[in-house]
Amino acid sequence: MKLPELDAETIDRIIEMAWEDRTPFDAIEAQFGLLEKQVIALMKREMKESSYRMWRERVSERKTKHMAKRDFFAGRFKSDNQKT
Repeated sequence: MKLPELDAETIDRIIEMAWEDRTPFDAIEAQFGLLEKQVIALMKREMKESSYRMWRERVSERKTKHMAKRDFFAGRFKSDNQKT
C-alpha cells in the first residue's frame, strides 16, 4: 500500500492515536488524511511484528475505533492534539 511521506513526529502521533482505545480511525483520517487501511499498513511497517499483532487483536475487537459502531459520539477522554 502506498503511504504518503510523513515526518517522524507525524508518524509517532498517528501511532499514538491508533493505540488509544477511544480515538476512532475517522479522527486519524480527518487530521492526517490516512484511511483505516493506510493506518494499518503504517502500523505494520513501523512496529515490531509481535506489537503489531497485539494491536490488531485489540482494535479488531473495539467498537470505539469505528464511529459507525459507537453508541456515543464523544467520550470523556480526548487528546488536546485530536481535531475531531
